[in-house]
Amino acid sequence: MGFAGIVGLLSLGVWQIERRAWKLDLIQRVEARVHAAPQAAPGPTDWPSITAKSDEYRRVAATGHFRNDRETLVTAVTNDGSGYWVVTPLETTDGFTVLVNRGFVPPNKRDPASRAEGQTDGEVSVTGLLRLTEPKGAFLRSNDPVAGRWFSRDVEAIAEARKLTNAAPYFIDADATPNPGGLPIGGLTVVAFHNNHLVYALTWFTLALMLVVAAIRVGREEVRLRSASKASGKGALH
Repeated sequence: MGFAGIVGLLSLGVWQIERRAWKLDLIQRVEARVHAAPQAAPGPTDWPSITAKSDEYRRVAATGHFRNDRETLVTAVTNDGSGYWVVTPLETTDGFTVLVNRGFVPPNKRDPASRAEGQTDGEVSVTGLLRLTEPKGAFLRSNDPVAGRWFSRDVEAIAEARKLTNAAPYFIDADATPNPGGLPIGGLTVVAFHNNHLVYALTWFTLALMLVVAAIRVGREEVRLRSASKASGKGALH
């Protein structure tokens, strides 16, 4: 039983080391994408091949016109406090529509009329990070399209609710380029990955070592008791 436990703990430690190598590679790839020159936002022919591994957090750019009449407010919690992401369809000059998270607005700026300067009408160019859809909602908080309550940027559901056609299966997190009037506030994407795998690995290895030490002590104690028992038996014969 002790041997099986030691093997199990060592296996968990090795698995965490492998996970750490994977996480470090992921961080390196994402960092390279975030700081790379922007590429054209993927069009319909590229959509089937988009994956998190190859595309998430890639810097992209798109040009077109915002459909401000079809914006969606998604509940947000940021370093600037609680409020909403302003997610607006961009009808691109390339013939498809992509949702753009233009940035954050506080609760008192929920009404578009209160930030009219930022409701751009003309042609705009948007640069930001490609993000994959966030389906269904947040933890214990489901999106309710009928009631207009959104807790995640669910691309498919928002596109359906806003009756968008030829909509990209991803959205763009706009960069920090200021919007007219200062709102919405873009560039708030948090690119961070928890990397505690080394700590977990050391924990499992330490537990394995403790179990080895305990097994040795138990073994020695068993040998001592058996020796004492034999010695006692020999004494009784005399």
